Amino acid sequence: MSTDTTTKDSTESTRALLTTAEPRRRRTDRIMAGLIWFAFVLAMIPLVSLLWTVLFNGAGRISLEFLSYSMRGIFGGDTSGGIYHAVMGTLIITGCATLISVPIGILVAIYLVEYGRGPLARAVTFFVDVMTGIPSIVAGLFAVSLFTIFFGPGARFGLIGAVALSVLMIPVVVRSCEEMLKLVPNELREASYALGVPKWLTIVRIVLRTSVAGLTTSVLLAVARVIGETAPLLVAVGVTDSINFDPTEGRMMTLPVFIYRQYSQGPATCQPDQVNCVPDIALQNAWGAALTLIAIVMLLNIAGRLVNRWFAPKTR
Repeated sequence: MSTDTTTKDSTESTRALLTTAEPRRRRTDRIMAGLIWFAFVLAMIPLVSLLWTVLFNGAGRISLEFLSYSMRGIFGGDTSGGIYHAVMGTLIITGCATLISVPIGILVAIYLVEYGRGPLARAVTFFVDVMTGIPSIVAGLFAVSLFTIFFGPGARFGLIGAVALSVLMIPVVVRSCEEMLKLVPNELREASYALGVPKWLTIVRIVLRTSVAGLTTSVLLAVARVIGETAPLLVAVGVTDSINFDPTEGRMMTLPVFIYRQYSQGPATCQPDQVNCVPDIALQNAWGAALTLIAIVMLLNIAGRLVNRWFAPKTR
């Protein structure tokens, strides 16, 4: 009888404690949810402000002529120039950097995840971490110094800029692809080994196919990371007002360098007899190029999302 009474009293005490703690839990939950939303809004304010400023100042300059003409023969406050040469230079140099970085980055990631053991793996990991913190200007100076050995001083062409960007891209690709490969369940590897499939074939047919969506997203994010670099391209590629499609010969213009150059020019001096002259056209060109660069980065991120959706493993 006493045991039943004790159990009943204990149950009632537990219920009383739970009833008392329930309002406190709800209050704590509301407070934490409010803090999270406040932090989210606080983080979005500078991003929205940046996008609005670029859109407000650059949208008026965007036109078909602006996107299809270069700055060759454009001086002063002439409004006839465009950014076609800078857009093509950015796409060509970034594409070459991607061709250099992606195979190296994926192979290093595969080594670290599937084969990396011992001092060599630790050394590779250490150097990848060191490369992650390299300033971009140092990457540009390294590329210029490397090509000066073979082509002499004063060599400036698109491939040098691609090598400089690849130095910045490789650690990003390695780290992101390494994490994607680690997400592949070990059960898939073990099942493949149990069927007698060699390790290299397991990596190609199972590991890479399973993580193709994450690998593609990682590569696109790395491209978006370096496509806006200015210092290494200014040092390694230089500037030009003409269209150049050959990354192995001659200087090339890129969007970040174009933005820097136009913004640093300041207002132009218009002559009384000039018809198409706007004093602040250089500043408008800089804002228009900045908006174009943001649009390219946004398209890359959207492409990454689509690839992730199309190639992600289907769940039933």
